[in-house]
Order: sequence, then structure tokens, then C-alpha cells
Amino acid sequence: MDDTYDLYKTMLTIRRFEERALQEFATGKLFGTTHAYIGQEADAAGIFSLLGAEDVVWSNHRCHGHFLAYGGDPYRLAAELMGRQTGLVGGRGGSQHIHWKNFYTNGIQGGFTPIAAGVALAEKVKKTGNVCLAFIGDGTLGEGALYESLNLASLWQLPVLYVLEDNRFAQTTPTPSAVAGSMTARFAAFGISTWELESSDVMQVQATARAALQHVRNTHPAALILHTYRFAAHSKGDDTRDKETIAVLRERFDPLQIHASRLSASQTQQAEAEVGTLIQDAFTRALADPFPTLAP
Repeated sequence: MDDTYDLYKTMLTIRRFEERALQEFATGKLFGTTHAYIGQEADAAGIFSLLGAEDVVWSNHRCHGHFLAYGGDPYRLAAELMGRQTGLVGGRGGSQHIHWKNFYTNGIQGGFTPIAAGVALAEKVKKTGNVCLAFIGDGTLGEGALYESLNLASLWQLPVLYVLEDNRFAQTTPTPSAVAGSMTARFAAFGISTWELESSDVMQVQATARAALQHVRNTHPAALILHTYRFAAHSKGDDTRDKETIAVLRERFDPLQIHASRLSASQTQQAEAEVGTLIQDAFTRALADPFPTLAP
């Protein structure tokens, strides 16, 4: 099936949602913090296009793109960011701690990797054929809980896919200043097969993810290392990179521009119109919703 348009629309939905979220954050309408996924859209769109309805996902602090690619409602997400009663978890989880169907997030880096291994173990024992995905960042490679999880995943041959999105910075620390040795070797040390890709092309991400997921569905743990670029700040405005550097990254590695070349002008215009209406409606409705109240 040709899903070229759907992949573009998914990436565009993520991009427009995150842009609007940053705008609203600047006006004080969002609570807590927010970590934009702008620049990394190809990862989420490519991977989630391959998941089954019952597969389980554990995401991290940069979860909006994952949630939207999973099929989540932008309105419910916007309401959560604004602390509204109609949010995904009643407006109490904010940007980093949400849940919907088999999608879970946690802002503690590496903290959920043992849970993901446990979920994968449960799916294996129940013989469901479902897999568990655990999204981590390059900064998570410094967390001990991750390696305990990798050890168990390999020992028990669990159907878990560790998706490492290396966006070159752990907050403001460049990856070479924080990660020693080879990323691939860290997984290989536990006997875990690894697929690695440096690309902002959603079609390449999809193809690589398909191979990794097939390995996991055969009840073997795997790692998918995706070297990508984050165009926005880590969160809010803590970006130490100069504007010229960001401009070059956008020009060379924008996943939307790369994929748009495969669509006609009418298709991209249609996507803009549909997504524009979707995002406007989501934030307008969320802004009018009530805040949570204390139980009597």
C-alpha cells in the first residue's frame, strides 16, 4: 500500500502541533514544560506506521510526536498541556506523563526501561505476539537502569525494541561530550542486534524500522539507533546553538521538505488545509475547557 501521503500528513500534524504548543507556551497557557519534537518527525511517522494495535509503547519527555504518530487525538493532548479536565490524564500529567490505550510516557530518563522489559516479558509469557517499544535518547545512555534492562532483555529474549533517537544533544551537552565509545557496541555487548541509520528521510526510517521490528516479532530484543536532528530548543528556550547552525540544519535535514518532493503540490496543499483545521480546532476547544476540580 502506498502510504506516502499518510506519512507526510503525520509528520505535518506533529510539526504544526509542536509549533502551536510553543506559541501557546510563550503566552503562559501551557503548564510545566514542553519538549518539542520538531526535526525528528520522520522517526515517529516511519516507526508508528508499522505498529500493531496491541503493541505497547513507552515514550519519554519528548513524547508529543510519538503520541500523535500513534494515532492520538491532538485535542486531548492540547487539553493535557493546558491542564484541563478533558486532558489525557485529567490535566494532571502535563507534557511528560501521559497515557492512552497502550501508550505510556515518563520523563525520568531510563527509568521506564525496566518496565518496558517487564511488559515485553508479559507479552511473551502470554504468547500474544505483541511487542514493546522503548524510546530513549542519547542522554539515556548514561543511566544504569538501561543496562540492567538490556541484560534481562537479552537473557530472556524479550520482544522489546529499544529506539534510540540520537538528536546530537542531551539537553545542551553535545553527544561526543557525554557518550564514550560506540552506541552500537553498547547494545552488542549484551548480544542485542542493532539497526542504525543516519537519515531524515521517513521512507528510509520506515524500511529500517520494519527490519528491526520483524526481528523483535520473532521474539528477539533489538535496538534501532536513529541519528536525527532537533531543530527546536531542548525545552522552552534553553538552546545554546547559534541561529545560523539551526538554519543550516533545517535547510539540509528537514524531514517534511525531503518527503514533500514525493507528493504533488495539490497533495501538500490538501495536507496543510486538513492539518491546519485539526490543530486550530484542538487548541481552541482545549482552551475553552474547564480546569480539574478537587473531589468533594
